[in-house]
Amino acid sequence: MKIYHNPRCSKSRQTLQRIADAGARPEVIEYLKTPPTAEELDGVLKTLGLEPRELMRTKETVYKELGLAGQELSRAEAIQVMIENPILIERPIVVDGSKAIIGRPPENVDELL
Repeated sequence: MKIYHNPRCSKSRQTLQRIADAGARPEVIEYLKTPPTAEELDGVLKTLGLEPRELMRTKETVYKELGLAGQELSRAEAIQVMIENPILIERPIVVDGSKAIIGRPPENVDELL
């Protein structure tokens, strides 16, 4: 099990705590310090069953600064924008084998435990 985690995010901390309370010891990836590769993010998106735009945090300042709302981006371009600006990646993401969830709300992780 892996969690793409931002320790400054309360939902991410709550999700990690739920995992720990269940006795699991996930690999914690602080994705702001160590962003996933394009291949990793593409795999996570496929596991989640989402398109890149569905995983973007549209209320982040950088989203507005880059003018992303009005841009048509290919899948590869959208993934690259998130790799270059990992703050845009929704959090937390928990991946366990062939399953993945977004921990918003944190209770979503229960289906993986």
